[in-house]
Amino acid sequence: MAKVLHFTKMQGIGNDYVYVNCFKETVGDPHALARFVSDRHFGIGGDGLVLIMPSTTGDIRMRMFNADGTEAEMCGNASRCVAKFAADHNLVTKDSFALETAAGIKHIQLVREGSEVVGACVDMGEPILEPKLIPLAPSFCDKPKALDVALKVAAKEYRVTCVSMGNPHAVIFVDDIKNLDLPVLGPQFENNPAFPKRINTEFVHVLSADHLEMRVWERGAGETLACGTGACAATVAAALTNRSLRSVTMTLTGGDLQINWDAKTNHVFMTGPAVTVFDGSLFLENIPNA
Repeated sequence: MAKVLHFTKMQGIGNDYVYVNCFKETVGDPHALARFVSDRHFGIGGDGLVLIMPSTTGDIRMRMFNADGTEAEMCGNASRCVAKFAADHNLVTKDSFALETAAGIKHIQLVREGSEVVGACVDMGEPILEPKLIPLAPSFCDKPKALDVALKVAAKEYRVTCVSMGNPHAVIFVDDIKNLDLPVLGPQFENNPAFPKRINTEFVHVLSADHLEMRVWERGAGETLACGTGACAATVAAALTNRSLRSVTMTLTGGDLQINWDAKTNHVFMTGPAVTVFDGSLFLENIPNA
């Protein structure tokens, strides 16, 4: 009898993943499964795979895999969707709870309209600015912080500010994000020797002191409609380089996030929607070890 895996497709401002409830389902090889389900022609379609699991250190745990099968430390948009899924399926019974991720515990507050969970506010923790912890190659940056550091990519010099939100980000401020050839430029940043674990790259246009817009190239996934950790990293980078306030609206291709880098706690808070798209079942006989 063919093995059937039940899943839920969810999205947070267009950053879409396939979610599996591992309280009920078993996944043998999440790397292979992520590659299959992410394919928008032969699979389900998405930016990756998220496993929702029991936790020994929080109320619930998530593991997140990129479309190329590599495991990532954290995904901000996915964390909001996990929060909605957990509440909708009674995996958590309170509106404020702790989510275990590979980047540590993230504290989440559900956002409701009436009784329906429509989003969440996630305490993304403190930004990491020390180059060796991001990590950055010492030959690229030997300063205490990588703020507006010169990086040559494809024979052009860019000014890059680097931040980790549990996963590494390079932020570049530009005057025009709409005409960037991101499919060409993105991989050259992602795989640059300056970034030992590859990099997520945000191209940001400052509209005003409290409104930024950005496009993102995510390592292992390519251009996505949104990146929550990237929006947080870009806000920190903009504030550190005196381009914006610490609280902004971040407009991404898929929609808006509210980002607040709190001066008292040094924590970055991300608020945005979470949407269930559909539920489905997948026959696994053609996916090795999945």
